Amino acid sequence: MRRIGRAGAMLLAIVLPAIVIGPWSPASADASAARVEVVDAEDSSFAEEAASRVAALDLRQQAASVVMGHVPTTDPVVLAASMSGGLGGFLLMGANIPGTEGELRPITAALTADPGFPPLIAVDEEGGDVTRLPWDLLPGADTLKGTEPAAAEEAFAARGSLLARAGIGVNFGIVADVASGPGSFIFSRAFGTTPAAAAERVDAAVRGEAPFALSTLKHFPGHGAAEGDSHSMIPRTPMTLDEWRSSVAPPFIAGIEAGAPLVMLGHLAYTAVDPLPASLSPAWHTILRDELGFDGVVVTDDLGMLVSSGVPAYADPVADAVASLAAGSDLVLMVVGSDTGTASRIAEGIAVAVESGALPAGRLAEAATRVAELRLRMAASPPGWQPCPECRPAA
Repeated sequence: MRRIGRAGAMLLAIVLPAIVIGPWSPASADASAARVEVVDAEDSSFAEEAASRVAALDLRQQAASVVMGHVPTTDPVVLAASMSGGLGGFLLMGANIPGTEGELRPITAALTADPGFPPLIAVDEEGGDVTRLPWDLLPGADTLKGTEPAAAEEAFAARGSLLARAGIGVNFGIVADVASGPGSFIFSRAFGTTPAAAAERVDAAVRGEAPFALSTLKHFPGHGAAEGDSHSMIPRTPMTLDEWRSSVAPPFIAGIEAGAPLVMLGHLAYTAVDPLPASLSPAWHTILRDELGFDGVVVTDDLGMLVSSGVPAYADPVADAVASLAAGSDLVLMVVGSDTGTASRIAEGIAVAVESGALPAGRLAEAATRVAELRLRMAASPPGWQPCPECRPAA
């Protein structure tokens, strides 16, 4: 997990200067929300404790710990119950977001049984077209692509502070895709139409967000080259690996070098590399790890999107979760079609796959350990990731 600290843990005994963008500034937040403890990115104690925690879990607990769930409600009691099985995380969507920051804090607190080992509470807070928090009036990539990189750093510093104050630790908010042009599906959400322009702004956004929230780069290996809406289909491209390296990879490389601790794999098929969607592709996981040097947490895009593609081979989200873990993912995400029992069914399916030999036990343990280490590092850093005890619902 050495790259977690490049931007998010080096020189973190700081208070960010006042940054004013639109009507809100991090300087207006509580001082505690802007101050971060120093965390040694090379400190092996996190890895050791993570391994120890995972070793103490039984098979089904390990399986639950690599699942990020979702339940479309703002009821804190229901949300707390949804996490009782030991899920590794929860993705907040529009149905989970109330009208104010003050109303959101009890929701994130309900999801966090143990602030010393918090789940990865995430949100898609890109700004612009994808804004979950109604009070986030900060610019997104639609605006930032036309400004200097420093503006992206400032915007995502402010955005990260908003998340931290609300008790959200992970932002699925940095689109590292290169849009081909204004007609591209991803154009309004991408930071640029050239690899260099997008890379500069991705780097800046990660560095700005790092003191407040864990940045996630998406949608690896790149949605710009694979056109089409992956919410309802599997976008495909014949682009070769060499072409990808020069025209698509640079923003992901920049974000990894800047310290982004999570990368989201998209349901995108680069058929010259692997006919499978990247989220299920051992080849793309290997490229991400071995060629790009990423050693953080790999999360899937919503597996419900694979189901919604209509491809019969991807109709079972449990099978998709197992295949993604086997390919090299660490955290599987399920949103579309989820109910109160979906995440537990996926976790049970993962456990059964290990028992049958379809998923190696060592692969599950490796994924669970990566997720556990990130949760431990998160707990040791910004106070925004530790929701207030008084906000939690009564047992």
